[in-house]
Amino acid sequence: MTAIVSIKDVEKIYDSGFKALDGVNLDIAEGEILALLGPNGAGKTTLISTICGIVQPTGGSITVGGYDVVRDYRATRSMIGLVPQEIALEPFEKVISAVSFSRGLFGLAPNPAHIEKVLRDLSLWDKKDAKIMELSGGMKRRVLIGKALSHEPRVLFLDEPTAGVDVELRKDMWAVVEQLKAEGVTIILTTHYIEEAEAIADRIGVINKGQILLVQDKADLMHQMGRKLMRIELQNFVQTVPDALAGYGLQLADEGRSLTYAYDTSKERTGITKLLNDLQAAGLILRDIQTEQSSLEDIFVDLVKEPSA
Repeated sequence: MTAIVSIKDVEKIYDSGFKALDGVNLDIAEGEILALLGPNGAGKTTLISTICGIVQPTGGSITVGGYDVVRDYRATRSMIGLVPQEIALEPFEKVISAVSFSRGLFGLAPNPAHIEKVLRDLSLWDKKDAKIMELSGGMKRRVLIGKALSHEPRVLFLDEPTAGVDVELRKDMWAVVEQLKAEGVTIILTTHYIEEAEAIADRIGVINKGQILLVQDKADLMHQMGRKLMRIELQNFVQTVPDALAGYGLQLADEGRSLTYAYDTSKERTGITKLLNDLQAAGLILRDIQTEQSSLEDIFVDLVKEPSA
């Protein structure tokens, strides 16, 4: 895996003493889509801002394309496109002017053919002469993406790109992201939408309290999502799991009125038949059985939940 973005032991401590990033280590492969999940205040936006050179790290190092983001700011920034959460656009400016102007900010010569391609890819070409104020919220977000792509970046950051966008437009934007990946652009997106990460990401990272808790291939996470949980409701409550059932990893639930059993649906044998026989042999009478599928959301919630006091 060739890393186009490499983050080593990065910290960010503000003057107030708040530690927004706490020893972050992350390599992002060229051409991949990485979805970064985390609750509000987890450090997602701070991490993106640090990579983009908007915020300087207190410690550690970040390179983009082999260049240090602090020492070689111009070189790294020219390789990066950033689509921020906030829609900050000049309302009276025309779409094509806004996108063309962003290209000029990076010192690049005008390229009408590239600007046209960007606008067509984002379904904005028929709106090219419209004023920003005339566009819907979803279309304004597309203009932000167009501005970020105007200088042909190798890395694109999307900070909550579909926030406030309806489901249909969200799926359209997913298709845009897939097309950009096909063209070799590396994409890092932050999102609150679990289904967004499931739909388009190659890898999924979870950040909380400024720390990376997990970075894993989506396929591996999907394999974890193959796990199911069986809830066994008992006729009478029990205080402990009988010793004869110790090998199943059963957990007491509902104050001893239920047992839970986790099993992997991808395996040839789930062990359910033997478990049910052993439950009967242990003298436990079943009242009801229910199964539920684990999900990426379950994994996310488990990772970021506060430990009980």
